[in-house]
Amino acid sequence: MDLPAPLAWLLDEAGASPGPDRFLAGLGGRLAADGLPLAGGALTLAVPHPIIARRTWLWRAETGAVIEALGFAGGPVNRAGRDWLAELGPVREDRVGPEPERLVLGWAGTRPFGAGEMERLGEAARFAAGPLAALAERATLSALLEAYLGRRSATRVRAGALGRGTVETIRAALLYADLRNFTGLSEVTEPAVMIAALDAWFDRVAGAIHAFGGEVLKFIGDGLLAIFPVTGAPAEACEAALNAVVAARAGMAHLDAVREAEGLPPLPFGTALHLGDILWGNIGAVDRLDFTAIGPAVNLVSRLEGLCRPLSRSVLISGAVAAETRRPLVPLGRHELRGIAAPCAVFTMPDA
Repeated sequence: MDLPAPLAWLLDEAGASPGPDRFLAGLGGRLAADGLPLAGGALTLAVPHPIIARRTWLWRAETGAVIEALGFAGGPVNRAGRDWLAELGPVREDRVGPEPERLVLGWAGTRPFGAGEMERLGEAARFAAGPLAALAERATLSALLEAYLGRRSATRVRAGALGRGTVETIRAALLYADLRNFTGLSEVTEPAVMIAALDAWFDRVAGAIHAFGGEVLKFIGDGLLAIFPVTGAPAEACEAALNAVVAARAGMAHLDAVREAEGLPPLPFGTALHLGDILWGNIGAVDRLDFTAIGPAVNLVSRLEGLCRPLSRSVLISGAVAAETRRPLVPLGRHELRGIAAPCAVFTMPDA
């Protein structure tokens, strides 16, 4: 068929676009080059994510730049696309594909669109349904993988690291945190209240970890394991982990104050930090895999956290991390750790 350039691109090449942002810029640029009076475009995609309800990409014809706006679950209806387009000029919107609220493609004109131009934009929307459906499925998969695996692990899986035993050795600062007296508290607390307490605890700790560039690898009951991969000097990863601990403790202090005002008990916890090499990748049964980390460093940080109670400390830091920081730490001597061959030099924070 002798198709206009934008439709030919949609039919032959658009499905290979690396993401919705590049798709929108590619289609908008081709429609403008084909004579349509475009000032900008918007593409909105509904995604299954615990926080983000909709992602909207905004393209400006004058510069070719694309920015992203997020609509959050439980928040106001996301009209970022239509509202932004309306500031540029007259708006034409199409709901693309069989699920009308999932994909919305819109354009703003430098002047009102004529009947023929409206017909061409509608035709472009129909041709865009196929490649946009493929992009939407990729975006959905990415959102689900990141929600359940974390950003770095999701990237590895999307890149094809799917085989059992596909692992790599990475160096990282490890953080292991665990609530105290959770079993006893859960026996005297309504399940819904207990779940809310767990969520609040994980929000504070995981939020602090993510704020300083770490990634939660796994939630383990009322505890979690996180890593801060070494991408430059080891001291940078260790400082990020230490900063995350400080932030998590501040967040939990605020949460405990709120709980006390509500007549609820505090949520004491222990945290351990270590620096070492881990095996990171796919481990499990032939048809059920877990993307996780194992190795002596993981064992050590878990055992080290177990010393928090007997040493009456809320934060314990291994000698490997202590050697990489200049911040003041309190030495607690060398201690035997169950299952670890050599005694571990242990430190803590002055106020922990």
